[in-house]
Amino acid sequence: MAATIVVAAIVASGACSADDPRPAGAGRGTAPGSALTDRIAQLTIGPERSSSGYSRSQFGDGWADTDGDGCRTRCEVLERDRRAGLAGLANGGWLSAYDGYTTDDPTELDIDHVVALDEAWRSGAGAWTRRRRVAFANNLDDPLALTAVTAASNRSKGSKDPAHWQPSNRDDWCSYAEAWVGVKLAWGLPADPAEVRSLTNMARGCP
Repeated sequence: MAATIVVAAIVASGACSADDPRPAGAGRGTAPGSALTDRIAQLTIGPERSSSGYSRSQFGDGWADTDGDGCRTRCEVLERDRRAGLAGLANGGWLSAYDGYTTDDPTELDIDHVVALDEAWRSGAGAWTRRRRVAFANNLDDPLALTAVTAASNRSKGSKDPAHWQPSNRDDWCSYAEAWVGVKLAWGLPADPAEVRSLTNMARGCP
């Protein structure tokens, strides 16, 4: 009954308003520093392209209901990321890993594309089919790809890559770098040299 109430609350808050296969990845977590460095080394190095031609609509008309259950991608991520037993939240809620903020109010949260859509476009998604771009934007198969974070941290990040933005919560750096690398590898997106240097520096602090 409690779970039903939570889902209903998410829907009421406005959270719910491809033939191409969607790559699946491991759950969000932290790879050992050496393992993460090895994965960074697997990235294809290439220059970042222009944003010319990019628009959000190139990746679909907002969040999709990919499984037809009436809960769009935002709703699905909020339901997936909700935690029980967060300190100070007797009925559970969400941890925004980027800034360490906890809340039981889903309206405080955005759903972040770890690799932003504009960044994906500049890294090569501009050459994809629209169907593949829609799949990327709504990728629920890979828990690394989308995450619920505060609106403030999401908007601070914008479309920046790790060379220009890292989470203010340094405890999330290893998980963030792992997620970034995992998404880029899964979708065959290259990384520019500055991006790789920043990821490598972040990985040095990983256990």
